[in-house]
Amino acid sequence: MTHTIKFWAVVPAAGVGKRMNADRPKQYLDLAGKTVIEHTLLRLLQAEVFTAVAVAISEEDPYWAELDVARHEQIIRAKGGKERADSVLSGLHSIRDHAHDDDWVLVHDAARPCITPSDIHHLIDSLVDDDVGGILALPCADTLKSLKGHNILGTLDRSHIWRALTPQMFRYASLKTALEQAVGNPAITDEASALELQGKQPKIVEGRPDNIKITRPEDLALAHFFMEQQ
Repeated sequence: MTHTIKFWAVVPAAGVGKRMNADRPKQYLDLAGKTVIEHTLLRLLQAEVFTAVAVAISEEDPYWAELDVARHEQIIRAKGGKERADSVLSGLHSIRDHAHDDDWVLVHDAARPCITPSDIHHLIDSLVDDDVGGILALPCADTLKSLKGHNILGTLDRSHIWRALTPQMFRYASLKTALEQAVGNPAITDEASALELQGKQPKIVEGRPDNIKITRPEDLALAHFFMEQQ
């Protein structure tokens, strides 16, 4: 018996964001009257494609329960893990009773509040018939240098270099298997790298340059600007 393919979102949100030098994790900093994570989750929900959004939150997190979005009927709380892969895997486990192996899962950073529903639809439309899946990314415009210490060894060919963004979109079963086999591997910095270790070749789908990740204090002002422009 066949079933209708569903789309799920997983948002790892157990990090502390040390580079922000703030009194709370960066996903809870104020951005235009809401927390960063509220903007992120509302953007995902606005795409109107997800059966549910699993958000991986640290068990010691005192902020999540205070947010209105935490009680949204499409939001599922999952247990946050020590590393990103642990949190994503926990998010996958939280939907396992309802997700099918060939359903699509889109993993998105909690600290990317400028994602647009149009980019989500563009990613899905580009990959829905693909065997593996893929990620939003941007071609690198900067000149890239290879270093030893603080000394330049050479210049890299940037025509082959893309900056990985999120969401990253893969089939439920293949993503779950890849992450289970890669837990603890420091080379796994995103979901695509876990699939790559399986010998698979995810696709690149060009995304919008305003889909920035909040990493440093000045990124909040830039995100605010982008959101006003959008």
